[in-house]
Amino acid sequence: MNEKAPWERGEDLSALETELAGVARRVERKIDPGVAALVAAIGVLAVVGGLLLPWVGSATGWQLLVGVQNVGPLPRLFTITATLFGLVTSVLALTTRLWALAWVSAVGCGIAAVNGVWAIWTRQSGALEGIQGPGPGLVLAVVAMVLLTFTWAKISLHRG
Repeated sequence: MNEKAPWERGEDLSALETELAGVARRVERKIDPGVAALVAAIGVLAVVGGLLLPWVGSATGWQLLVGVQNVGPLPRLFTITATLFGLVTSVLALTTRLWALAWVSAVGCGIAAVNGVWAIWTRQSGALEGIQGPGPGLVLAVVAMVLLTFTWAKISLHRG
């Protein structure tokens, strides 16, 4: 019953130190979004809703994404970036809680938001020339991407 501590017995503690360093690295890579996870999930659902609503005329976002409808390069570019960053990386970041994915989501959603504003602008400026203006789905998707940009930026900057 007179047990000595490992350092008193002269045992090597390098294995324990290595294990603790590995645990610290794993903890540093993770995020804890808290309530912001709910906001991000609502943003993801808004992107899905935007893809189901009309973007330009009767063309919905998912039709532009898969190439069924063609209304120009900018709405198509926005559908691709919104789906990639607003859906795929956001869902992966929410499920894995990896800081790197949260950071990629923040940057990618910001790029997608700029693409979306650009797509709306070209639709509105082209409306004077007889081109159909932006639909509610396009506007909803842009608002969702702006929301996701700020949410992921807040999450990735706080890291826990």
